[in-house]
Amino acid sequence: MQPLLERLSKGEILISDGAMGTLLQAKGLKPGESPESWCVTHPSLVKSIAEAYVAAGADIVETDSFGGTTYKQREFGLADQVDTLNKASAHLAKEAIAGKGYVAASVGPTGQIVEDEGGDALPEDLYEAFKQQVIALAEGGADALCIETMSSEIEAVQAIRAAKQNTNLPIICTFTFEAKQRGFHTMMGVSPAHAARVAVDAGADIVGANCGNGIANMIEITRAMRAAVPNTPILIHANAGMPSYEDGKTVFKETPEIMASRVRELVDAGANIIGGCCGTTPDHIAAMAAVVRSASH
Repeated sequence: MQPLLERLSKGEILISDGAMGTLLQAKGLKPGESPESWCVTHPSLVKSIAEAYVAAGADIVETDSFGGTTYKQREFGLADQVDTLNKASAHLAKEAIAGKGYVAASVGPTGQIVEDEGGDALPEDLYEAFKQQVIALAEGGADALCIETMSSEIEAVQAIRAAKQNTNLPIICTFTFEAKQRGFHTMMGVSPAHAARVAVDAGADIVGANCGNGIANMIEITRAMRAAVPNTPILIHANAGMPSYEDGKTVFKETPEIMASRVRELVDAGANIIGGCCGTTPDHIAAMAAVVRSASH
């Protein structure tokens, strides 16, 4: 199989997977339970989620390791399990993709705020946490690292540096933007163009956006990133619309058909990898994959 970056450099549009948390909850993950712990306690269920996305047409599946740093696992009393959980998450995704594509290991925010942004965390401490996680993910068999849902450029840079200096894997870095009066920005005030440039300068091979928006908003975000980094592949994982609360549950109302109807615009805006975030299912991925593949034939 060709390396991931090689396929992207040839102009291929690849399909990534959809939500992990949404499906874990549907399979019984309880509030207050570590989603990552399921890689050890319910491995077949975690693997079945990845397998469903592969069957739906995903070229890339993510690992169940979004909160895989010591900072996050400490909240569940599992700080000493970080290596085990991350390795297991990569191993399960690798088994599920079965040589048909790539495993992009998920690396989410630590939940800490650095001193320069009003918190008390030190950048070097975040670096160490990311370093431990990415080494374990690489050892577990990941093909790429997907640093995602970032809002702080300082934290994102530490994660990219940790990945670049301690693994040989391609690095994806995506940010989460909110629509503000002065355009899209992360919670920490970073614009899509600035985020893309900072990530590339730090060593990211692929940049993008995930979560926080439905597919329509992602088109504008993609255009801004594409203008800022004309030659860098862009990955977009949109939510299935914005969340609404009904009967005490969070629901996402964009159907597979609604999301698929905007995929061509997303590709035209500059997206090279398209998948989903919160609320998206294998049905959403299958519908989006069908659009991409019909256009490429």
